[in-house]
Amino acid sequence: MELQGQLEELKRSGIGIVAISYDSPAVLADFAERRGITFPLLSDEGSLIITEYGILNTVAAEAMGPNQQDPGVVADIAKYVSIFGSNQIIVGTPFPGTFMLNSEDRVVSRFFEEFYRERNTTSNVMLKLGIGLSPIAAITGETAQLNFTAYPSNSSVSAGARFSIAVDVEPGADMHVYAPGAETMGYRVIGLNFAPSEHVRFEPVDFPASETYHFEPLDEYVPVYMQPFTLLQEVVVEASAEAGAALEELDALTLSGSFDYQACDDAFCFNPVSVPLTFTLDLQPNDNQGANR
Repeated sequence: MELQGQLEELKRSGIGIVAISYDSPAVLADFAERRGITFPLLSDEGSLIITEYGILNTVAAEAMGPNQQDPGVVADIAKYVSIFGSNQIIVGTPFPGTFMLNSEDRVVSRFFEEFYRERNTTSNVMLKLGIGLSPIAAITGETAQLNFTAYPSNSSVSAGARFSIAVDVEPGADMHVYAPGAETMGYRVIGLNFAPSEHVRFEPVDFPASETYHFEPLDEYVPVYMQPFTLLQEVVVEASAEAGAALEELDALTLSGSFDYQACDDAFCFNPVSVPLTFTLDLQPNDNQGANR
């Protein structure tokens, strides 16, 4: 389990981990023993806390009710209800997600998915929060214009994993690269471009806030990056039954693409650069027995 594998690093970042589930203490104890989990697993039998937090999966009850054949309910069941065993629907489960609380026990951020089989990885949540974990399988580059480090948030994934490819960029002295919005003025925006991959969905690149650069010769005001920043390309491994069956036949998932940029200074724009990127991630089976987050 990813949380357990990164527990010490999370602790060093000042982050504590607790999981809460509708499962009974006996089920949670068995799950923890099988997976070697040492952080607290809290049993919310009756789903009282889950309900209080407003994340009770009410669609499961609808699936058992008189309107279960309604087209809208059928669509919601496919998206929000996990089926176990012989079409057994479990009532009381939460919508899967992650809450981040501060030292005063106040929720400061939360991460939830639209499809019950899709789950943000722990490392992906940390990247989104700006809490850098140790880069793995990194590709680095250094030129006179900029330095970059590209790496996946996770070295292994499974069906439904929502993770990221990150690129840390450090422009050189007096250098800048163009941010979204600059394309309307004819400039090349820095970016990531990955080739389509079966059973994988690429979300739009997440760009950080930019700053405005005044190009005095043309009296232009252009959005750019001049300070170190990070690009995030979120990737989702498909979690449909068909995709899951196909992924079980594979040991690894390979993603190929490029990191594209054009760096400029106050007087000159250097030639565009396209750096090939390839990452091979281990594919792990899902554990459908035991606790739900």
